[in-house]
Amino acid sequence: MHSKGKKLLACLPAACLAIQLTACAAPADAVDSSGSASPAGLKNGADEAGHEAAAAARTPAPTASVPVDSSAPQPSSVSPQPSPAGKAAPAKQGVKPVAEKKHRLPEGFVYLDEVIPTLKSDIRYYTDYNFVGRRLDGYKAPYAILSEQAAQALKAVSDDLAVKGLGLLVYDAYRPVKAVQQFMSWSKDGDDTAMKDVFYPQVDKADVFKLGFVSSRSGHSRGSTIDLTTYSLKTGKPTDMGSPFDFFGEISSHATKQIGAVQAANRAVLKKAMEKRGFHPYSKEWWHYTLEKEPFPKKYFDFDIE
Repeated sequence: MHSKGKKLLACLPAACLAIQLTACAAPADAVDSSGSASPAGLKNGADEAGHEAAAAARTPAPTASVPVDSSAPQPSSVSPQPSPAGKAAPAKQGVKPVAEKKHRLPEGFVYLDEVIPTLKSDIRYYTDYNFVGRRLDGYKAPYAILSEQAAQALKAVSDDLAVKGLGLLVYDAYRPVKAVQQFMSWSKDGDDTAMKDVFYPQVDKADVFKLGFVSSRSGHSRGSTIDLTTYSLKTGKPTDMGSPFDFFGEISSHATKQIGAVQAANRAVLKKAMEKRGFHPYSKEWWHYTLEKEPFPKKYFDFDIE
């Protein structure tokens, strides 16, 4: 640069130079991306099944023979691991990180672990440890999903139980229609009794629908039905309910006389807390509840859990 030019620049105020440089900057491009999953399906509900062995491994019934299997998977004490598509969000002190999910849910649905910080999950139909003996169709990730209304009501249940030192452990929530159809196929295969000793030793496989343990149209597919139990916030251990999740037998009913007083009291604590917040129990299964004012009473969804 010419010496006179250098002297001239030296005389210019710094603010003027800043204005000149700013004016030369190129505007940044804004990018917005979004995706959504579309619901599909048909169904109408009674109830279904699948059975908890984790509780069975540590909860034998006093007057009924219930199989115990120490190989049962243990419930996760934190949110499911992040999917390959995302990283875990940074956690605030004292709050567990919440994994980013791969896909956006249909409108009106939420991931439960994003609503209830203390939630634990043991999504049995994502594993092969269930009465079918294999992972069900549509369970691509071990996440618990519910309608927004059911999730908020369950959050209130969780807050109520926290005062008693209890948290919620979920076995199943929203269930795709395709998974229920898999129950139908399984029931027609008389040779497939691999999990009979664990989940339905006293029941003929052909009778599971007639007896009300499995339904051809599941309330779970409407997004406001949940299978759950409680656990100790202090120890992390599931509460003794007297029989395992998804055990097809009279001992699983609310009216059973086959469990002890402490186990009956534990069931009553969960039942009272759920009813207080608008959930209706299913008489044959102590773990099964449906939001009475569910938002999709006649709509059945079939989007994958991922």
